[in-house]
Amino acid sequence: MIWLWLSAAFMVTTAIVHGVLGEKRLIQPLMILDQGVMGVDLARKVFRLAWHALSLLMLVSAASVVWPGTPRELILLIGAAWTATGLFDAIYTRGRHIGWPFLTASGVFALLGAA
Repeated sequence: MIWLWLSAAFMVTTAIVHGVLGEKRLIQPLMILDQGVMGVDLARKVFRLAWHALSLLMLVSAASVVWPGTPRELILLIGAAWTATGLFDAIYTRGRHIGWPFLTASGVFALLGAA
């Protein structure tokens, strides 16, 4: 059970960092741009919404892995998805994105907890 709580803790930390740093370092600078797709008000709103919706879904994942009675298969699916996302991120960004270790660890801990 400790692995699932570690997984959830990493997921919550990832969600908070994603929401706060993403808003400051990515969203706000992009909102200054007024050209191309960022010149379209709806696109700007949807982009910000999607960014923060992803953070919310990270929190839902965290709750799911520690929720009493969550099916083992669902925890395995969540763990596999987080692990795959983290590893893809590491390869795709050549390790330069700060999130890949946290994404990967969140998934691995979920997989260990479900085992």
